Amino acid sequence: MAAATGRVVTAEQEERAAPGAVHRAHTRSQSHIQFQPLTRAAQWQAPRALAHTRSHSHTHFGAHSHAQTQKHGCRLTHSLSAMTKGEKRAQGSVAQLIKPTDPLFPKDPQQTDLSPKLSLCSKLCFAIGGAPKEVAASATAFFLQIYLLDIAQISAFQASMVLFVGKAWGAITDPLVGFFITKSGWTRIGRLMPWMVGCTPFLVVSYFYLWFVPPFATGRFVWYLGFYCLYQTLVTCFHVPYSALTMFLSTDQKERDSATAYRMTMEVLGTLVGAAIQGQIVASAHTRKHCRPHNGTAGYLGNGSGAEIVRSPVHPQDYLSHATEVYMIAAGVIGGIFLICTLVMFLGVKERDDPYAPRTDKQVSFYQGFLLVMRHGPYHSLTAAFLFITVAIQLVQSNFVLFCTYAADLKEHFQNIVLTILVSAVISIPLWQWFLERFGKKTAAFCGIAWIMPFTLMLVFIPNVAVAYVVAVSSGLSVAASLLLPWSMLPDVVDDFRLANPYSRGHEAIFYSFYVFFTKFASGISVGVSTLCLQFAGYNTRVCKQPAPVVYTLKLLIGAAPVAFIVTGLMILVLYPISEDVRRSNKVRLEELRKKSIGSRTMEDLSNV
Repeated sequence: MAAATGRVVTAEQEERAAPGAVHRAHTRSQSHIQFQPLTRAAQWQAPRALAHTRSHSHTHFGAHSHAQTQKHGCRLTHSLSAMTKGEKRAQGSVAQLIKPTDPLFPKDPQQTDLSPKLSLCSKLCFAIGGAPKEVAASATAFFLQIYLLDIAQISAFQASMVLFVGKAWGAITDPLVGFFITKSGWTRIGRLMPWMVGCTPFLVVSYFYLWFVPPFATGRFVWYLGFYCLYQTLVTCFHVPYSALTMFLSTDQKERDSATAYRMTMEVLGTLVGAAIQGQIVASAHTRKHCRPHNGTAGYLGNGSGAEIVRSPVHPQDYLSHATEVYMIAAGVIGGIFLICTLVMFLGVKERDDPYAPRTDKQVSFYQGFLLVMRHGPYHSLTAAFLFITVAIQLVQSNFVLFCTYAADLKEHFQNIVLTILVSAVISIPLWQWFLERFGKKTAAFCGIAWIMPFTLMLVFIPNVAVAYVVAVSSGLSVAASLLLPWSMLPDVVDDFRLANPYSRGHEAIFYSFYVFFTKFASGISVGVSTLCLQFAGYNTRVCKQPAPVVYTLKLLIGAAPVAFIVTGLMILVLYPISEDVRRSNKVRLEELRKKSIGSRTMEDLSNV
């Protein structure tokens, strides 16, 4: 070590004596460096140690095994530290000695900002950005079906076609939007933010006209089909980049999970606000106080068993005018919320580029990236499992108001029951966040989602007010789990994919867009088929009391069908391979990959200099 120090001091004295020899000494020091490839555990350390060695010594080193690599790396670090101290003593600057804990290279601004801690303000602004989408989704999920049937007065078959085609079209646009996002370049506000900000004004307009009753009656089916498809397209342009934005907030898994918990809390709160606004404003349109009592002049069907179906018109013009007005007021309020929340997100969220993948000149096309994503096993099991679970939740949402109105005699309480479900979901989001951190995400998914099954069956068999509120509180726990868990587990799948394909980057939009595509397409089919089942059962839009087959069908759609879908989804979730041990291992390996990428980029920069 002393000899090494002496060589450094001698070289420095020679430089002072002959300034023209600096260039020759620097060239000579670089030409004597020889090294062999390091093992995987030490690859990320080699570029930094090598770069420092190029300017200070003629060290020859190799790595024939993992133990030798650690030994040589330790010796090299002490040698370089001693040589550096020798240089500083020769210059007489004792106060500027390099401490043993100092890095060989100072961190540049890009390196220090790779894994930032998110502030509370950033998390809140990110979460607020997702709330308006859920506000609108809640209103459409709970009220669009009954609006089309009772207010717009299109047939049940036409309503089923609007719901199915609109959902299917929205699902088709998900991969298309994902494709265009992958082709988008970075701007001063990011790559994803321009999509969300640009589509918001048009989304608000399409949403408003979705709840507008046109003055003509013959073309209403085309009107609602067109605006529902347009609304689904614009929601996709907002939702796909917003969900993918999670990967560009921070590289730290805990920070992403925390931001996701904030997001889910605000989205469930948005669902609550949407149901509250829509339910309280339009409640007067569905209390059925306008139904006329049966009299001798009204036409009815009597079969001697006491069952009577009112055939007299129950929607006078003044009532329809009032119902149309309150639905438009609710649409305007929700549209305003959408604009305000998007502005808050734009001002409070900073989008950061992905620092994980190493530099590569090989470009992976969208089609090749799609094939890589679709071949990833964890993505299969996660998507398939929550596809069935989402279908179950969607069935309950879309038929709940109809069930309370026609099958359970809870028409005076349905808006309060909906609010109870959503309040319970908002309160339980932090509970599930603690649970998944304590017991793991897969365990939390099983416990949380299976919880809803006995309570939905209880509501079907005991349809009274007290039981309904108990079911509402219990169901809120499962709704919260079904919303939080998939979006918390999907980033883990993306991380696992990055380790399997380290040189393939920029595919986050593919993961999120196709996940939304599959779940949205399946839920669209379920809603369309359920409405079609009501058509086959004899649903009549102009009566106060539906026939017995309709009541029986609603009970199946609320009870047996969701339970069957949930059981299927949980059986598929058993195959999900990313346990907590795997997730922690992936975190460590990704950190090594990130450091290796930083070292290689630092090496390239020094070579260029």
